Amino acid sequence: MHAVEKTLSLGMGMLSAALAAALFKRVWTMASGEEDAPDADDLERGWAEILVAAALQGAIFGLVKAAVHRAGAQTFHRRAVRNGAKG
Repeated sequence: MHAVEKTLSLGMGMLSAALAAALFKRVWTMASGEEDAPDADDLERGWAEILVAAALQGAIFGLVKAAVHRAGAQTFHRRAVRNGAKG
C-alpha cells in the first residue's frame, strides 16, 4: 500500500468512526428516548439495556466502517483502472 493510500485509509477510518458515532447517538435517542447510551460500568442500568446498546453500537460501527472502506476501495480501483494499472 502506498503512503497516499495509507493516509487516506487512516482518514477514512476516522471519518467512519465519526459518522458511526453520530448515527449511533441518533438511533439510540430515537429508540430509547435518552440522549446518552449506558456505559458498561453504570450500575444503575440493567444488563439488558447495556448489552442492547453495545450490540447496536457494534453493528452500526461495523456497518459504517465497511461501507466507507468499501467505497474507498472501489474509488482506488477505478482510478487504478483508469490510469492503466493492473490489479
